[in-house]
Amino acid sequence: MNDRAALVKGIRVWLTLFVVCLVLSGATAFPLVHELRWTEDLLHTLSVQDHLPGLTEWIERVRRGLDRADADYPFLLYGTDWLAFAHLVIAVFFYGVLRDPVRNIWVVEAGMIACAGIVPLALICGPIRGIPFWWSVVDMSFGVFGVIPLYAVRRRIKRLEALTEAPPASSAAPVSG
Repeated sequence: MNDRAALVKGIRVWLTLFVVCLVLSGATAFPLVHELRWTEDLLHTLSVQDHLPGLTEWIERVRRGLDRADADYPFLLYGTDWLAFAHLVIAVFFYGVLRDPVRNIWVVEAGMIACAGIVPLALICGPIRGIPFWWSVVDMSFGVFGVIPLYAVRRRIKRLEALTEAPPASSAAPVSG
């Protein structure tokens, strides 16, 4: 396999990982009410409350809030439907990177900026919304871990760009005059 093919393969592997995680993250925002019930049941089954009572209390609180919103104000959950949809739409943009990585590097760079933006969003909005700091750290980890595959993709695209721009080596000796 030549350098170009290896770079393209690496780009595709890292991008596929990122897109799959993005889609899964978005898809899990649709069934929040059910997911929180399942999560709470699982935490109790595993006796997590004995070791991480704060986590169990937080999940119970969030589940109660979602149950109430679902029962009394279901339109509030429409916002999480849009959140899920946004994840899916963002994932579509990365198809352009698969087709032409060098030309569409801006999508990767925009994704990296978005990952960086998660940190101040969590630090600012988390306390305003009453989110425990440790949960904001979990949210920030999505940005930190999300930027890793995007950084790997960007590095490979830059190397691919350098290969593409490099003049082909000529086997003929230069003519001197």
